Amino acid sequence: MKKEIIWILIFIPLLNSCDILERIEEKTARVNRYEKVALHLSKKNREQELVINKLRYDIQKLKSEKNYLSIKLEEAEGKKESSRKIASIKSIVETDLVKDDVYHWKPEQILAVARSEFEKKNFEKSAQFFQTFLQKYPNHKSVNDEFLFQAGVASYESGKHYDWTLTNLERLVKNYPTSPYYRGGRLWLALTKLNMGDQEAFFGTVEEFRKKYRNTNEWKVLSQHYEKIVQKYKRGHN
Repeated sequence: MKKEIIWILIFIPLLNSCDILERIEEKTARVNRYEKVALHLSKKNREQELVINKLRYDIQKLKSEKNYLSIKLEEAEGKKESSRKIASIKSIVETDLVKDDVYHWKPEQILAVARSEFEKKNFEKSAQFFQTFLQKYPNHKSVNDEFLFQAGVASYESGKHYDWTLTNLERLVKNYPTSPYYRGGRLWLALTKLNMGDQEAFFGTVEEFRKKYRNTNEWKVLSQHYEKIVQKYKRGHN
């Protein structure tokens, strides 16, 4: 009887020890599962943040593009005749609105004025400041797709600097084919060429937009006046 009691006294601590070990292992496994879930959720959150930031960027770009693409095609018909040729287009600045030799602008000041005047629709002044920036700082990091688009539109809307428009927008189309400003750049290029007498280039772009971009804002704007433009300009073209 004493031997049995002794063995019991020996095994009780062992049994308790095994139970503790099992509970520790179970708790460790549970903690590991929680950590894996936490890591997975953290990764998902980072991915979602990236998606959200991308969407915010795209929305802002689209808003800007929509504002810039308030195209006045009827006005373009009236103020520029189809007989106008590239040779007659000269970039003559009658009034220097920048006066850099007087004010000695810093690059960030030139760019700020260019964009501010663009928003105010003071396109001649905006175009001059954009062009000055390009001449002085052609390789500046700010010369990106948005810069080229605004510079091109400002030059076009000024009604005086179609050569600047062509240079800026052709650079945009060539260097930024995936830009949210790409289609807008193509559209403004087509309008510029139309105003310079290149009807064939204009209608080539129109047909491409009709076939490939019928669900875009650019085509919605263009299609409002498409038939009228076709009737007016194709008569002269034929």
